[in-house]
Amino acid sequence: MDTQLLSALVTAGLIAVALAMIGLGWRNRLRRQSDVERLPEVPRQLTPATVVADGQYVSTTTAGDWLDRIAVQGLGIRTNAELSVHAEGVLFDRPGAAPVFIPREALTDSRSASGMAGKFVEKDGLLGISWKLGSRELDTGFRSRNSADQDRLRQAIQELTSAAPQADADSGK
Repeated sequence: MDTQLLSALVTAGLIAVALAMIGLGWRNRLRRQSDVERLPEVPRQLTPATVVADGQYVSTTTAGDWLDRIAVQGLGIRTNAELSVHAEGVLFDRPGAAPVFIPREALTDSRSASGMAGKFVEKDGLLGISWKLGSRELDTGFRSRNSADQDRLRQAIQELTSAAPQADADSGK
């Protein structure tokens, strides 16, 4: 048998094994995360957005562990997105994937970061949004196309998170 042919067959076999292992790992991750609650529905009527930015939805991970990607409900899929901040919460409109809506009361923090889940950029090049989905604490990353949008988004989300506890205190909850 020709050495080149043998090398090609061995390489193809190794690639097939690697792809099978990746698929098996993703399937097991989906199984482990089957208890993740359903995402909130996007409200039918949203107030006009205070800030809108185009960019890339990076991923959603377990809070504090930016390598533990949440695979269920399409939360682990990196895709282009438009991020808009509304009085009701934050909306990631993702073409080709389901939208992700984070209600205002679920938001806990926003900050700049350098990376998450396999996406690493310059210092403070990502917007990290912390939030709760049921009992799970999550982090979602977004990279805006225009770096000037990053600070405006973070500030608008910070205003939502600081307003949420105030509203609860005012209502006596």
